[in-house]
Amino acid sequence: MRLRSKPVLCNYYVTYRCNAKCSFCDIWERPSPYITMEDVARNLHDLKRLGVEVVDFTGGEPLLHRQIDQMLGMAHDMGFITTLTTNAMLYPKLAERLKGKVDMLHFSLDSAHKEEHDRGRGVACYDFVMDSIKIARSLGERPDILFTVFRHNLDQLEEVYEKVILPNKLVLILNPAFEYNNVETGKQLTEEELRYLSEFGKRKQVYLNEGFVQLRLDGGNKTQKPVCKAASTTLVISPENELVLPCYHLGAKSYPIEGRLYDLYRSQEIEELKRQEGRLPACEGCTINCYMQPSFAVELSKYFWKALPSTLKYNYLKGTWKRLM
Repeated sequence: MRLRSKPVLCNYYVTYRCNAKCSFCDIWERPSPYITMEDVARNLHDLKRLGVEVVDFTGGEPLLHRQIDQMLGMAHDMGFITTLTTNAMLYPKLAERLKGKVDMLHFSLDSAHKEEHDRGRGVACYDFVMDSIKIARSLGERPDILFTVFRHNLDQLEEVYEKVILPNKLVLILNPAFEYNNVETGKQLTEEELRYLSEFGKRKQVYLNEGFVQLRLDGGNKTQKPVCKAASTTLVISPENELVLPCYHLGAKSYPIEGRLYDLYRSQEIEELKRQEGRLPACEGCTINCYMQPSFAVELSKYFWKALPSTLKYNYLKGTWKRLM
């Protein structure tokens, strides 16, 4: 049963450029422009009309955009919940300008050991994460640590939790790695490892969407009975100011927005694409977290009930529920 017909989220790619070269991502390999303030202002207005509640300014590395603070401030002032994930290399320089504009600020950290984290990210960024935690806390910000979980770093969770999360009173977000296109992420977590991850997610100051675990145990999205509602829950806007459907990672079609996002998203052609969400051949077995999370939230299913406790827990810890009132 569908609980919500309006889209929930906008993944707004400010640029595909990145100052890191993560081994599990290919976005940084793409040539890319930067979004413009003029387009952002028009699109945010239309996103509000469409009913979107959360805007995730993403990339690439979103802090490479010189006007990222203005965009976040504009979205925040309009009542959107704003989110941003960064490798933290530029955060120390921009922290003052970003203060109070990001509701969910995530610093990526995949290991308690500098060498291992930096190797996975392709650049020396571990020290920037540590410095950024101190700076953010000194400004009264409440950043999270986003830990992308692979088989090879599962044993690092305990140390990150004990040495980084608890002493700094942060939230640890567990982000199980997912496959897409030809990006190599190594062997997938076993059932036993997923069970361990699920138990770890029950600890205080830890967030794990249990729907992610259940979906992996079930073998991912099934095209005959799709869980994924990517196109109807999430708008993806590219740095070229195009609407990308059904999702960034599949990116089957792109439509120039040209100041008409509201009408474009409600057009007959886009409605036809929405009806194909989760049913395309490439959707079989998909577990991409950034589209499954909003998908779980809009339809009554076992994934909705699996995701609900952890979602309530995170929103309570962060206080973001107040922004939705």
